[in-house]
This record gives sequence, C-alpha cells and structure tokens, in this order.
Amino acid sequence: MNVLPTLRFLSQLALSPARLLPLSLSLLLPLSAAAAAAAHATKPNLLVILADDLGYGDVQCYNPTRGKIPTPHIDRLAAQGMRFTDGHSSSGVCSPTRYTLLTGRYHWRTKLQSGIVGVFGEPLIAPDRMTIGTLAQQHGYRTAAIGKWHLGWDWPIAPAQRPLFQAPRPAAKAGAAAPATASLSPSPAHLAAWREVFAKPIAGGPITRGFDTYFGTDVPNWPPFCFIENDRTLGLPSEFLPAPRRVKNQASLPGPALPDWQLEGILPALADRAVAFITAAATRPEPFLLYLPLTSPHTPVSVNKEWQGRSGLNLYADFVMETDAVVGRVLAALEQSGAAANTLVIFTSDNGCAPSIDVAGLEAMGHYPSGPLRGYKADAWEGGHRVPFIVRWPGQVTSGSVCDQLVQQSDLLATFAAALGTKLPDNAGEDSVSLLPLLKGDHRPVREHAVSASIQGTPAVRHGSWKYIPAPGSGGWAKGGDPAQPVQLYHLADDLGESKNLAAALPDKVAEMKAVLEKLITAGRSTPGAPQRNDVEVKRYPAKAVVAPKQKAK
Repeated sequence: MNVLPTLRFLSQLALSPARLLPLSLSLLLPLSAAAAAAAHATKPNLLVILADDLGYGDVQCYNPTRGKIPTPHIDRLAAQGMRFTDGHSSSGVCSPTRYTLLTGRYHWRTKLQSGIVGVFGEPLIAPDRMTIGTLAQQHGYRTAAIGKWHLGWDWPIAPAQRPLFQAPRPAAKAGAAAPATASLSPSPAHLAAWREVFAKPIAGGPITRGFDTYFGTDVPNWPPFCFIENDRTLGLPSEFLPAPRRVKNQASLPGPALPDWQLEGILPALADRAVAFITAAATRPEPFLLYLPLTSPHTPVSVNKEWQGRSGLNLYADFVMETDAVVGRVLAALEQSGAAANTLVIFTSDNGCAPSIDVAGLEAMGHYPSGPLRGYKADAWEGGHRVPFIVRWPGQVTSGSVCDQLVQQSDLLATFAAALGTKLPDNAGEDSVSLLPLLKGDHRPVREHAVSASIQGTPAVRHGSWKYIPAPGSGGWAKGGDPAQPVQLYHLADDLGESKNLAAALPDKVAEMKAVLEKLITAGRSTPGAPQRNDVEVKRYPAKAVVAPKQKAK
C-alpha cells in the first residue's frame, strides 16, 4: 500500500520527524500483518486421512452392489468432492506405501525392496528427502502427523540390548509346545533396559521429517505399546503386553507395554488429537497441514463397545464403521472450525483389505472387501493396491464428480506443490505428478504409467489400461496363477478382474511393458527432469530361480 499520502498529511500537522517515524511505523505494521494474513489465506489447508487396510470395496460408494458396510461419512466426502476409481498405493503393504505417499518417490528405489520396516527398525526416509511436511513448512505451514508412522526411528537401543526388547519364548511343559498366548514377565534386565531407552528422546521420527508435532502409536500391533508424542514415549513401558491382548487380529508381538494398555483406546485418542489440532490451527494466521494415518481397520481389530455388532457382519466390519465415524468426527471439526472452505482434503487407504479378517466369511454374507477386484492386501493383483481415493476442495473440485484416470498416492507431493504455485526440485518427488488438471475437471490422463508392488516386491506395472506382472502369481499372500505362465498381462479396460492372462498371446506387448519398467528403474524417476540415482540396485523381475548345483556322480 502507498503510505506517502498519509505521511504528507501528518507532515502538514507540523509533527517533527522524530514523532513522525513511530506513527508511520504503527500504521505500516498492522497493514503488513494484514497482507501476510491475506497471503496465507490464498494457501489451502491440507488434510490427508490415510486409512489402514481398508479395501476398495469396503467403502459403500465404491461398491454399491456388493458392499454391505455402511460408510456414510466417507460417502458424504465423495459426494462433496471427486472420487477416483483408478487410484493406487505404491504397495500392497503399509511401510512402502507410507514412504511413497510422503515423498512422491517409489519405495522400491530404496533399500525396502520387499516387506515392511521391522520392529524397532531404522528410518526409511533419508534426512534430506523432501516430504509433504517439509514442502508445507517451506511455505509457512504449521504441520502435524497424528497416527501410525511405521517408517522407522533411530531407537536408542544398543546392539547388546536388542534381545531385551523381544519377548522370550514362554517355557513349555514337557512334551508340549508353549502356547502363543502364554503370559510373560519381564526380568530385571528387561526392566533396566526399558527404563534406560524409553527415558531418552527417539531421533529420526516424524518431527525430523517435516512435521512440527507428532502423536501416535508408531505401529499399533507392535511394541512399544504406548503413545509417542514428538520424540518421547508417554510413560515408561514396564510389562509385556498381556496374553489376552495378543489373540487373533489383536496385537502381534508381546513386547514392552504400559500397564493396563488398552488397544481400544488408540483410535479415539487419535481422533481427539486430530480434532484438537484442527480446532487450534484454524485460529492461527498460518495455514496447516495434518497428516492423519489412522491405525484402523488394520489389526488390532479392537472395536469399542458402542460399535460392536453394529454391522451385522463381523468385528472387522464393525471396525470399518467405527473408522468411518472417526473420519466423520474429524471432518465435522473442520467444519466447526470454519476452515473447511479453504481445506484440500484427501482420503485414501494404504493398501487393500487383509484376508486374515475372514474375507471368505464376509463374501459368504454378501460383502466383498475388494469389490470387483482380484486379490487382497499384499498382492500385486488389483485388490492389493487399488484403493479408495477421494479429494474434496471447495471451490476447486466439482461436487459429486468421478474421475477414471490413473492416479497414484505418490502424486500428493506434486499436487500440493502445484496448489502452492511452486515447482519441485529435481531431487524431490521423482515419481509425483500433479493432479491439479484432473481436480479442475480436465479428463485427459496426467500419467501414462504407474508401478505398485506386492509384499514380496513383485512389481505391477501399468501403462494406460495395460498391466504387467513379471511373476506367475499374486506376489503376495493370495494363491492362484498359472506356474506355466511366468508373467502376466491384462487389459484392465475390459478385464478389471484380471481373469484373462494375455501374456502368451501378446509377447510383443509383454516385451514393451518390460522395457517400460526398465526405463523407469534406470532413469531414477518416472517424471520429466534430470536423471536421479536409486538408493540401491533395484531388484529385477521375473526373479531368477536358484538352481541347486548337481552332485558329482560317485
């Protein structure tokens, strides 16, 4: 604003220069604050809600004919925004998906070529790697992560102490195997190590990877069984998680836990913190980013009493309903805060539904967690990584719209950068494409190809409607596939259920798809820009069979 007329007016009042300067600054300062607030107002708040193990067909609006679980809050979000029908995670399991979503880079460019980050594992995201959090921080955002991290920490556990953070196998009676649910008691050595380690800050976590604050359980079915706030455990675990907490679909390992740790309390606590963060952040001048990776409906399937039996199906279905209610509560807080009109909301899931929750029983009752898709969590088939993907952005995204274009969770970083009017450097978001054109109604593809992987690392390569899997089966937990066909080729436009393997009939297409994958690997990126290095030598598929050496004839 031009302040010269104001200064001339004051000079006409015969004010001395000494008195004039403070007065002029007092006029300028509120204007500067107002200008800063106006600049922040043009930046959307960012809310990413990531469900855990929620199948494509578990959301009613994605599976209206073969879905039996009510999900009114997620459905309402879709009705208010855009529902993507061809949205994918980078993996059929959680840690690799989380890496890709946060960094915009395929996880298989890292040391995590298969599997997930292990118990008390090291950080997977490099300290200098841009995330959606660091991008937002660079643009003046207040950032928070609330929920399941599962991307590793620099736990202050000495190598010699490692065995003390793993529960000993309970002694078995003579001639009998020890029951998996036997109670355990920590030794004095266990307790001493726990007191030492859990009293220290834990480096390498969310607050070092782009988030100002963190609250969560890291991995809800793994130790330590306690909440972590920023870089400290809330309380010192002093017992092994009791046996009743380790039955099927509850916690997986009997590691260190707080006394009376209740698995049912995890999800409500995350909702409380998310609501509190949104409510407080909406009163501040700077925009906010909240990354909310929920712990549900993943194990532990610990459903609170008010939701038990509500689905009429099974406990997992009840947990999906409770998860939907948490989404509704968070969105209601956003509305009540007054920030909803300027908030870009993304809802998705890290991978497909886990078969361990009795998918066969659910299907027998008419509910298909993968909808029309083949396979489930961990698989290279569509049911492993095609997930719910919903975007709401008032004034930008048309309500009730549906987009059938191929998109990936890696695209969040480039989308946020585009929304902020900035470009990513060459060494960030190598596999991230802005979804802004699609969100604004353009129906042309924004990406030609995408890669998702099974738990074993088997890649599922998309190029348009074509899909290539360089393995004979799911690459995960599902059985099936023809051993006589070492690779798979599907045309999803007319075979979404992956029932017709065209590899033998179309060898040239198979060769083309193999070449696409090789190019994506060797370039170190799948987007335009300077070539980048992968962190490790990327494993190639089909995996070569290990042939045992022939024994010499005697």
